[in-house]
Amino acid sequence: MKVVSIVGARPQLVKLAPMAAAFAETAHRHVIVHTGQHYDADLSDVFFSGLGIPQPDVHLGIGSGTHGEQTGRTLAALDPVLAAEKPDWVLVYGDTNSTLAGALSAVKQHLPVAHLEAGLRSFNRAMPEEHNRVLTDHAADLLLAPTEEAMRHLASEGLAARARMVGDVMVDVCLRVRDSVLAGQQPPGELPEGIDAGAPYLLATMHRAENTDDGKRLATLVEALAALPVPVALLAHPRLVARADEHGVKLTQGAIRVGRPLPYAGMVRAVLGSVGVVTDSGGLQKEAYLLGRACTTLRPETEWSETLDGGWNVLVPDPGAMTADAWVRTATREAPTAGRTEPYGDGRAARRVVEVLASTPT
Repeated sequence: MKVVSIVGARPQLVKLAPMAAAFAETAHRHVIVHTGQHYDADLSDVFFSGLGIPQPDVHLGIGSGTHGEQTGRTLAALDPVLAAEKPDWVLVYGDTNSTLAGALSAVKQHLPVAHLEAGLRSFNRAMPEEHNRVLTDHAADLLLAPTEEAMRHLASEGLAARARMVGDVMVDVCLRVRDSVLAGQQPPGELPEGIDAGAPYLLATMHRAENTDDGKRLATLVEALAALPVPVALLAHPRLVARADEHGVKLTQGAIRVGRPLPYAGMVRAVLGSVGVVTDSGGLQKEAYLLGRACTTLRPETEWSETLDGGWNVLVPDPGAMTADAWVRTATREAPTAGRTEPYGDGRAARRVVEVLASTPT
């Protein structure tokens, strides 16, 4: 069996790590195509080196642009690659423009498409990620769902016959890296200057368009972080830095200490060292849950609804609409004492994905 994996952004590279390892244990051929949607070294190169992912067989170097430009350039660049490779499966990951472009290129060439992390829904049609994931699910031949909730979403859209429950490959890599960090097998990550790893701090990230494109909203969110009584380690995504500069929003203010995005092991170490997480990232919500830290999500909804159980994750779409005391209590709350279940699987999802691909007729 020959499988082409199409990836392009940080979250997809994290998911690729356990998949590449699972394929390496077999005789199947695994071809990695990196679209270059994330071209910053902090969001790309460090994940290949830090997670032991083989270097891409093809790098398209697409770069940034509007959603239409980025998707269109990726689609055009992928067509000849897939035509030459003629794989048994094209495997696309998550919900980025690279995901949708990969699915479209494969479908147009009558190549079987499998969507990893299928069935997630925010039900917010203003999110570009929602468009990408819904369109990809309806185009794909095989839907690899991470949770029972995702399976229910697919069934409600008439896609149950194509869906398979495999678990979440992010669990595979998160638990493996957590164990290596706790065992002292990972180098210390670089927290922002002014953050003492031995003292309480909150870890924060923010990058989604709905939080960064509007200057007034961005300023409100930054001011809310700045007003917290605990130092905030803000790992600044390039999108956040660019939009803050564009809108004249100063990121380093009050409690905020700004740093660069971290390699995956560094991020896991930073979460473990924190007293909590504030983010709009889907992946970091889930990592906080897996690593036992309370998360405050700066959105009105989440695709990972299981993290809300027991108060591990709390949605705060507008900190400015809360009283100052309520915001502080929410963002700095302690982790719940209630135990966590395993809604995302047991850490062996990648192997199940390979087995399902190999056993499903094309």
